[in-house]
Amino acid sequence: MVVLLLPRRAALLAAALLAGCAAGGAPDSGAPGGRAPGRMSASGAYLAGSYAVSETDTAAAADLLLEALRQAPEQPEVINKAFLATVLDGRPEATRVARQLPDNELAALLLAGADAQAGRWERAETRLRAMPRQGAGAVLSPLLLAWAQAGRGNTDTALATLKPQVEGSRLSGLAALHAAMIADLGNRPREADRLIRVALANTPEVNLRLVQISAGILGRAGKEAEAMKLVESISTGSDDLAMLGTPETRRRMLTERAVASPVEGMAEAELALAAALRGQGGPELSLILARLALRLRPDFTPAKLVAAEALADQKHAENALALLQDIPRDDVLLPAVMLRRATLLDRLNRPDEAIAVLRELSAQRPAAPQPAARLGDLLRVRGRFPEAVQAYDQALSRAGDQTPASWPLLYARGIALERSGQWPRAEADFQRALQLVPEQPYVLNYLGYTWVERGEHLAEARGMLERAMALRPQDGNIADSLGWALFKLGDLPNATKWLEKAAELESRNATINDHLGDAYWAAGRRREAVFQWRRALTLDPEPAESPRIEAKLREREAIPASR
Repeated sequence: MVVLLLPRRAALLAAALLAGCAAGGAPDSGAPGGRAPGRMSASGAYLAGSYAVSETDTAAAADLLLEALRQAPEQPEVINKAFLATVLDGRPEATRVARQLPDNELAALLLAGADAQAGRWERAETRLRAMPRQGAGAVLSPLLLAWAQAGRGNTDTALATLKPQVEGSRLSGLAALHAAMIADLGNRPREADRLIRVALANTPEVNLRLVQISAGILGRAGKEAEAMKLVESISTGSDDLAMLGTPETRRRMLTERAVASPVEGMAEAELALAAALRGQGGPELSLILARLALRLRPDFTPAKLVAAEALADQKHAENALALLQDIPRDDVLLPAVMLRRATLLDRLNRPDEAIAVLRELSAQRPAAPQPAARLGDLLRVRGRFPEAVQAYDQALSRAGDQTPASWPLLYARGIALERSGQWPRAEADFQRALQLVPEQPYVLNYLGYTWVERGEHLAEARGMLERAMALRPQDGNIADSLGWALFKLGDLPNATKWLEKAAELESRNATINDHLGDAYWAAGRRREAVFQWRRALTLDPEPAESPRIEAKLREREAIPASR
């Protein structure tokens, strides 16, 4: 049974440190003689390691819990936690610890994989048959069992194992995909062709990995034209996948097997569940399964990406970045890896390195708009608006003819133009975005709010903001824009109502609290106004806003409050 650890309070760390530092000369409970100077006791190492696991500090957790296990090798809880920590950190000791956990589902998965790598397919099959068919096991067991049978050379048996899932399961697309790969490796191109069509028909959203696998299978079945059409389906559009559809990538998809052995097939199965769990908000188990996949296939870039995403979700950007180093230059997924590296570097407050990565990628993919668009986003968020405009200009130039999918780029460039003092160009971008997507609430909001701030087209701006609010009724920023427009138009009661709603929805927004203070002051609610302005100053307002709010407070605090 899989046991996931819940996050602990900081008090647990304090308890661990106290336990580790207690009674300098006291004998260690798990080892003969006295404790070596500076070494934690078994209980101290266990508590500190447990806290590190809950914080996803995988390296510290593995070190501490392996030390606890060394001192207390028979304690079930120590064994379980040490196993979890070593899997999360990708340590080779995980295999040794797993052998002490005969009833642990994750340990069975790891040991079955180790048996498969050693060619002990019968033993791997025995382990997989013993796994419970519930939770993660219900998805993984049939897939891994079929791959173990394929490893023994029993293609018919493997396909028979997956047949019930292919024909009558809610996961028929996934089962058909693995059955197609097994048939392909067994040199059964017609059966592989039939099964991959089932997989494509029963997969709601075609992704790169499915295209990689399917294109090769269709190509080997003599359906090169269909395979190329499938590959080209990811080569258009503005999302990141389009950047991967180069001529060289297409050729490799048609000629190379994405999965070249039963062991790689097992890694593929574990990765599929890891990716699904991350999408459902399960980063801990997602990371564990991605690590298991990497034990089977150490250079498996898709698994590295999923593991890195799980680590980043848990605020370990440094560990995620380390996982994405040393990706081969010819890896099909290198552009996606470089985009993720740039995001992680920016999150680690290393913007110059992030910019360098994006510019390198932009040079490598001179026709792709994505690197320039991502660079524009990074520069805009960091307040470097003129540079952001240049990046967005390049992205839009590369994107070609504008379609409804172009609105995010026009919107982002419009913001950068407005913030860099180029209002006529900014206004044109917002209006063009609304021509392409007339009901886009964020564009309606930004253009309407800016018109209000500039004192232009106030009636039209009000209508745009009311429409945006109807489309996004729980968006505090849009509620603020509408309230501010009403304030400028002199409708104080409705302005106050919407600004209060905005402050309720976005309580930690400095601008919203400042606006609400202005409305309260105009309504004669002076103490409440002063409170809102003071609160706005505590909420990290933009640099230019702080002096303005402070001046307002100095001027008005001396005036006696009316209520």
